[in-house]
Amino acid sequence: MKAIVLMFDSLNRHFLPPYGNDWVHAPNFERLAERTVTFDTAYVCSTPCMPARRDFHTARPNFLHAPWVPLETFDDSIQEILKNHGVYTHLVSDHYHYWEDNGHYYNTRYDTWEFLRGQEGDPWIGQVADPQVPTTINKKGRRQDWVNRPHIAAEEDLPTTRTVQAGLDFIHRNQTEDNWLLHIEAFDPHEPFFVPQKYLDLYEDGYTGPVFDWPAYDSVTDETPEQIRHLRTRYAASVSACDARLGEVLDLMDDLDLWDDTMLIVWTDHGHMLGEHDLFAKNYQPWYEELSHTPFFVWDPRSQQQGVRREALVQPALDLGPTLLDYFGVAPTPDMLGYSLTETLETDAPVREAAIFGNFGHHVNVTDGRYVYYRAPVPQNQPLYAYTLQTVRLRQALLNDGTVPQMELVPPLTFSKQLPVLRIATPGPSSPTRFGTLLFDLATDPQQANPLDDSAVENRLTVQMVQLMRDCNAPAEQYTRLGLDMPDESVDL
Repeated sequence: MKAIVLMFDSLNRHFLPPYGNDWVHAPNFERLAERTVTFDTAYVCSTPCMPARRDFHTARPNFLHAPWVPLETFDDSIQEILKNHGVYTHLVSDHYHYWEDNGHYYNTRYDTWEFLRGQEGDPWIGQVADPQVPTTINKKGRRQDWVNRPHIAAEEDLPTTRTVQAGLDFIHRNQTEDNWLLHIEAFDPHEPFFVPQKYLDLYEDGYTGPVFDWPAYDSVTDETPEQIRHLRTRYAASVSACDARLGEVLDLMDDLDLWDDTMLIVWTDHGHMLGEHDLFAKNYQPWYEELSHTPFFVWDPRSQQQGVRREALVQPALDLGPTLLDYFGVAPTPDMLGYSLTETLETDAPVREAAIFGNFGHHVNVTDGRYVYYRAPVPQNQPLYAYTLQTVRLRQALLNDGTVPQMELVPPLTFSKQLPVLRIATPGPSSPTRFGTLLFDLATDPQQANPLDDSAVENRLTVQMVQLMRDCNAPAEQYTRLGLDMPDESVDL
């Protein structure tokens, strides 16, 4: 048996034709839906980038214990487990966060891996002189991107193009072999939405203003409706470029007749806001539907279900690992909290009543597929601690800024393999207070325009949230931070 996992970063569900979009040019996603099971109720878990990938490796939520950190010494890696059971695992990716300080140890869980350079601020091209930058909205922190861009102007030079081609090369080399997992991971359509002109021509909008292909991680301020519309067409063009790469994978599966013995999974880590709710990007706001409700497609050659949809509530980041383990005949470990979707693919069998998700130190969120509840912390957003053996944070070591964080070695977590861990005091972000706690009925208000005031629904979802937090072995202070009572371990919620 073989498996191909094709992952895109920041792929918005509502920009894809199989999910009802009628203006984005993505014929290969339509073709994909015709050959696979399309999931209608797929949600994120830990966010953003590397936390989602840690979920994928471990099949358990990590956002209640740590921010963006390397794979921990005590983590069970599904990719490594497969490797140790005779399944050859290979990663090809242009997602440069894997190669930063706090992205360590993910790629080395595979047998082999390949890194394609040039995305976003990847420190790739060395250039002392400042690059030439056109008139641009949101210039902050974009120097390296403008240094890199002239070196990837042609479509065949784009990192996503080269990444998918590297994956296709692996398939060509190994098409007659058995027992392998190929993980093709493309950074696109993550910002900046930098694509060849032919994809922009699909969405000619008459825009003549400053370059706007990389929104700030902040609210809409003085951006005009025309600029926001142009940003969305830039994103759509990036989706179309990704669609072309998806088509290459589907073509090769057809050409080599791989459908009979090769699982195909297409998924993403989260979405990206493009002015909805007057917000751009992610991480500071509640995880609205545009961010948390994601596209998800699976072909399983055992059941051969195709062109069908599933309503079961799933979380790809948690459930993919157990599904792959089951596919290759390997048992999950006791610490894994995701579910194999083998039966769900066959019959739409449910695997969970509710799903918990969020990013460290912000709202904690829960959905049952009908309602979604974003629980904000108390105003001071404290206490908050990271539990880790890795003293790094995004793009720098903890001590590099001259401060010494409050930390202590504490007894093992239930899943840290009897290893004590560092408990590091962490400032709580203030942005959750700005938005407050929110409840929405997605059946009657899919655009989330009107927060719901329904104490019965809120209480029910709060009980489910507490149960899921307990299942994750959430630290006691997480309940305090959210204004929740610590559950009695003897009580079955």
